[in-house]
Amino acid sequence: MTREDELNVQVPTDSSDDDVTRRVFVHHLTFLGGGVVLLGGCKDDPKPAPPPPVALTVSHKTFTDAEWATLVAAVDRMLPRDEDPGALDANVPEYIDRMLQSEALQQMRANFVPGVAALDRRAQRMFKVPFAQAKPEQQDELLTIFKNSPEKTGEARWYEMFVVLVLEGFLGDPSYGGNKGEVGWKLVGFSLVGRNVKGDPKAPYDGSQRLHDLTCGGGKGC
Repeated sequence: MTREDELNVQVPTDSSDDDVTRRVFVHHLTFLGGGVVLLGGCKDDPKPAPPPPVALTVSHKTFTDAEWATLVAAVDRMLPRDEDPGALDANVPEYIDRMLQSEALQQMRANFVPGVAALDRRAQRMFKVPFAQAKPEQQDELLTIFKNSPEKTGEARWYEMFVVLVLEGFLGDPSYGGNKGEVGWKLVGFSLVGRNVKGDPKAPYDGSQRLHDLTCGGGKGC
């Protein structure tokens, strides 16, 4: 049994096709309850994407420097910047680092951090470089291995938890440290009138329809 398979995390697994765009990714997991997907290498735009921003942190408290580099690279591959802001623009790594310091998330922290180290070890074994230094297609291959691992293995469960944290950091309330500049909300066409407003958006806002319009050219067809 590999070290990765011994990871004792408690998140169930699911899967779906990888050939989707960023908006379909957010659409499935936010509104439709769909499975987990990967975004790397699936864009239709032939123009090269701009270089990803560098995720800045004054002091990451949950991860070692090596683990932080792995996390930042993995987050960037999960939701990269293209014509829209990506996860690094939204401070998703910083959100994950901050939230895993919560007392209520001690068990998640104990599960998640070893998975980051396991991802890096797999990169070292397969490609002889740390995950953060692997080529984008190699990083995608590694994440896909975790995603497609047998149900209930440590790798598959870690991947599910990773997706949840990335989505929370990208689409959650900015007061928790992610969704910087409300870039996630702007992507799905959602905004709050008052900064202290909580709860579900009011009618006639339809997040699912808004994402469908974004994905399908303003409702003109996919």
